[in-house]
Amino acid sequence: MDIKLEKKNATEASIKIKLNQNDYQHKVEEKVKDYAKKANIKGFRPGKVPLGLVKKMYGTSILVEEVNHILSHTVNDYVKDNNLNIIGQPLPNNSNSDKIDWTNQTEFDFDFEIGLIDEFKIELSKKQKVKHYTIDIDKKTVNETVDRLKKQFGNSTNPDVSVEGDSLFGTLTQINGDLSNETLLELDSVEKKERKSFIGVKSNDTIEFDIQKAFKTEADIIKLLNISEAEAKALKGKFSLTVKNINRVEPAQVNQDFFDKVFGKDAVKSEEDFLLKIKDTISQNYSRETDFYLESSIRDFFVDNIKMEVPGTFLKKCLLATNEGKVTAEEIDKDFEATVKSLKWDLIKNKIAETNNLKVDNQEVVEKAKSMIIEQFGGAAVASQLEGQMDEFADNYLKGNNGDNYMQVFQQVHSEKIMNHIKENITLNDKKVSVDEFQKIVLN
Repeated sequence: MDIKLEKKNATEASIKIKLNQNDYQHKVEEKVKDYAKKANIKGFRPGKVPLGLVKKMYGTSILVEEVNHILSHTVNDYVKDNNLNIIGQPLPNNSNSDKIDWTNQTEFDFDFEIGLIDEFKIELSKKQKVKHYTIDIDKKTVNETVDRLKKQFGNSTNPDVSVEGDSLFGTLTQINGDLSNETLLELDSVEKKERKSFIGVKSNDTIEFDIQKAFKTEADIIKLLNISEAEAKALKGKFSLTVKNINRVEPAQVNQDFFDKVFGKDAVKSEEDFLLKIKDTISQNYSRETDFYLESSIRDFFVDNIKMEVPGTFLKKCLLATNEGKVTAEEIDKDFEATVKSLKWDLIKNKIAETNNLKVDNQEVVEKAKSMIIEQFGGAAVASQLEGQMDEFADNYLKGNNGDNYMQVFQQVHSEKIMNHIKENITLNDKKVSVDEFQKIVLN
């Protein structure tokens, strides 16, 4: 056997293999003998089929099977023995293998394309700086949240005439078009300049309006008509709304009953405590958002600042081959930038884990599964009630989906461990911003 590596460039290469008869013949003969012992051919007793007949009937398929078996092990061993940092799977060059005459040839040439990643270094340092935003929960945000809750837990009525803040339930129909949908139109979502057309309306009234002028965002149009984002972007022209009902919510009174509905029986007993708990809850919710944004910023920082060449042409071939029939070349091209970014981040995380010996043991996976189950059942409030059953719950969950649940939790713990290590070893520049400021930062 002859095997060699031919590099096309820094990231793409071929493993070329030449097999001669000595490499496969003894394996083929062993398999022929095995077939002869087991073959059930009319006219011959079991185990008495002549080798020549077995070769004639099955020899070519046995040869192909054994050669492919040898190739698979040879390529994998070569990659491992030579410490090749490959990406994806080696791809056979079918233009060569399709020309093989399996009946008459005794020597075979094979060619496997591989994608390579050049060695790269990552040194975590306090000189590496990433912004970490924390939300300053101001009075305006608290008041807006209380107003939403008062509306959410308020009493619904159906008045005769619409006013500001009402919702109109009816049939929304495209004039000179085919779109129609029974929907709930909230007046607060209508642009202020256009809102007067929807006020003072009664049941069975019909309102005509320009849909692009009337609504602030495409999301509003999608919700109203139950259409796709692309359809909403392209939508223009006049619509009519035939009103069936006017819905109004009388805001809930701020009292103990309201406190109990929002946080549970006797969780808070005064308006002052209620507002503090609202602020704390908002802070916790935004803390998850700012943590997510921080981790996204860390990922972008390292992906953008670590030089790493990716075998683009090979990677596209590999994606097409491994997802044959599921994606097209055009779809791969469309998402390729995001795919490369995700791939680089995975390589960076793995390098950090390897360099810093960051490993996950079984008990960490079990504890993570327990915390996920506790959160699913309602958090710390029910943790003590489930304490005696948690080991069984976690074990059953981790064994589910043929072990896939275990691997998913393992990967989650591993990623969290890597991210925490990064955060501890770089500089996080804390900056307090308002809710509105943070939302603008995220959108940009």
